[in-house]
Amino acid sequence: MSLNIREERQKRALTGLSEKKFNELLPVFTKNYQEQKQRTYQQGLATGQCQRKPGGGRNSKLKEMDDKLDFILYYLKTYPTYDQLGERFDLARSSAHDQVKALLPILQATLADLGVLPYRQFESVAAFQALCQELNLEQILLDVTERPRQRPQNSDQQQECYSGKKKRHTLKNLVMTTLKKMIIFLGQTQGGRPHDYTLLKEAFPPESPWFELITLLVDLGFQGIKTDYSGDEIHIPYKKPRKSQKNPEPQLSDEQIQANRALSRLRILVENALAGLKRFNILVYPFRTAFS
Repeated sequence: MSLNIREERQKRALTGLSEKKFNELLPVFTKNYQEQKQRTYQQGLATGQCQRKPGGGRNSKLKEMDDKLDFILYYLKTYPTYDQLGERFDLARSSAHDQVKALLPILQATLADLGVLPYRQFESVAAFQALCQELNLEQILLDVTERPRQRPQNSDQQQECYSGKKKRHTLKNLVMTTLKKMIIFLGQTQGGRPHDYTLLKEAFPPESPWFELITLLVDLGFQGIKTDYSGDEIHIPYKKPRKSQKNPEPQLSDEQIQANRALSRLRILVENALAGLKRFNILVYPFRTAFS
C-alpha cells in the first residue's frame, strides 16, 4: 500500500521532501536496495541458509521502490508507533518494524552516496581545514541541540541523560553549520547531562589549532572558548557582569550591546538550520527507538 499523495504540499507534509528532491533520491535508493538484496543472497548461498533468488517469495505490500522510499520517509517525518505505521501501510506491526530496520540503513547509504550527510568526526586538524577550504568557508556557526527521550530505567543512565537546563531526560548533539545553513558536522549523540562546552572539547580537543584559520561564532554556552582555543576570530557574546557591592547595577556598554546584536543576527542561521532538521518529528518527539 502506498501513500495517496495528491499535491506537492501533501508530499512535503508526509515525507519532508519535495517531489523534485524525492526523484533525485529514488534512483540511488533503488540501486542501494538492489545491491543489498544481492549481498544478502550471496551471503545466504555461502552459508547454505538461502536458495531463493532476490525477488522470489511472497510479494511485499510495498511493491514499488517509490513505495518503499515513501514508507521510510513517512516514518522519519511523522514518527508514528509501529502500530500506527502498520495501519497506515496495511502491514502487521512486526512487518512495519522489519521494514524500518531494513530500509533505514539503505536510506543512510543513499544520503552518504549523494554527499549530503554531515561529518561525525574529523581524524585531524588538517582534515577539518581541508573541508573548510573545499567548501570555501570563512565563517562557521556552532551550537548544541537537545531532544527529549524516554526516561531510562537504569539509574546511571538516568543521571547521564538528565538535563538540568531542560529539566527532563534528553539527548544532545554538537552541530556545526555554515552561513548557508548547511550542516557540516554532527557530533556523537550523548545524554543531556554534559555541558555544551564539554561536548565541544570532546569533539575538538583544545590542544590542537582547530579554529586558527576560520571565524567561529558561538553563544554563551561556550564560555571559556577564547581562553582554551587558539584563534583570533572566535566570537562569543559579551556576558552581563555580575552584581556586586561595587557594581550594584551591572550593565553592558552600548558598544557591547551592538556587538551582541550583530553576532545574534548571524547566529540565528544555525537555529534556522536546526529548525529545518526538526521538520522531521523523529527529532522532535521523545526518542523511543532502540540505540546503542
